[in-house]
Amino acid sequence: MKESQILSTFQEWRRNSAPSWQSSGLLFDTCQLGSVLRAVLLVQVVLGVGSLFWQASMTEWMARYAILTGATLPATLAWLISACALKKWLAQLAHALQYAGGIGLGALAGLYGCAMLAWSGLVASAPWVGSALAGALLAGVLVASLVLRAKGTTPAATAARLSELQARIRPHFLFNTLNSAIALVRAEPARAEALLEDLSDLFRHALADAGEAVTLEQEIGLAQRYLAIEQVRFGERLRVRWQLDRAANLARMPPLLLQPLVENAVVHGVEPSQSGAELTICTERLGDRVVIKVSNTVPGTAEALQQAKGHGMALANVRDRLSLLHDVQGQFHAGLKGDRFEVRIEVPA
Repeated sequence: MKESQILSTFQEWRRNSAPSWQSSGLLFDTCQLGSVLRAVLLVQVVLGVGSLFWQASMTEWMARYAILTGATLPATLAWLISACALKKWLAQLAHALQYAGGIGLGALAGLYGCAMLAWSGLVASAPWVGSALAGALLAGVLVASLVLRAKGTTPAATAARLSELQARIRPHFLFNTLNSAIALVRAEPARAEALLEDLSDLFRHALADAGEAVTLEQEIGLAQRYLAIEQVRFGERLRVRWQLDRAANLARMPPLLLQPLVENAVVHGVEPSQSGAELTICTERLGDRVVIKVSNTVPGTAEALQQAKGHGMALANVRDRLSLLHDVQGQFHAGLKGDRFEVRIEVPA
């Protein structure tokens, strides 16, 4: 790849790296499981604390709290469901109107909760105005918190992205790859050309794919290019086994998530072992979840096991970026299982 191509690609990546809350029309998203849990928890905490002002004993407070929960919990879920169902329409509105829409839906949810109390006959006089204002106020707080979280994830994701790029384009990796290509130029020119093409593709994807999320299929392709390069260097010491489920290919994840895990397996599994290691990359769709496993064999010595664990920086980086994109719906587990070190990731399908 020529220098001008590299610079133009990097400039294109910089242009595409604008925060998602500025380039995208949607300010807040209530369809995420984490948003649902936070909304329900906030409303219930506010309700529990507020009801303490009107009850003289714990028994009276619990009874009143149970009655109010029967009205506020359905109202909260109604607000979440309606905001989720209308998110495509909200995304077309100006930011100020999106705030107003979220607050307006909150007022309607408050009236809905009040109507449930009035219908059940549990209150003598239904507080319609107070319920609407309380619903609007709580909805405003929830919208503001969701917007702040959306804004907050962007700089963190960008910083993590830059950190990953720095780790991926390391001098010794480039040096080893070029040395391997030089060694193959005369004996096997076709393999040398393929090696340089894989290196070019790896750099191009690392610099150009700067979207919020990519598909698992794209991540697998990038990992395959990386392993093709390392296969030339390690030969029979690097044994790779793929177990891929095509039904899982469309799962969304942060860019450069799988490749660092594969590289981690090579660095801590293959490099320190004279006999090499076996890498297994497995993907599987289970209902509405996609499970991704990256594992490598490690020798049984204490030093080798410590080398396999490493410092955990790459794993912590992957865990943090997974949490930023999928919140509580993204699961990450890593550890030794017998003679293998395994990383297991779960994401929504």
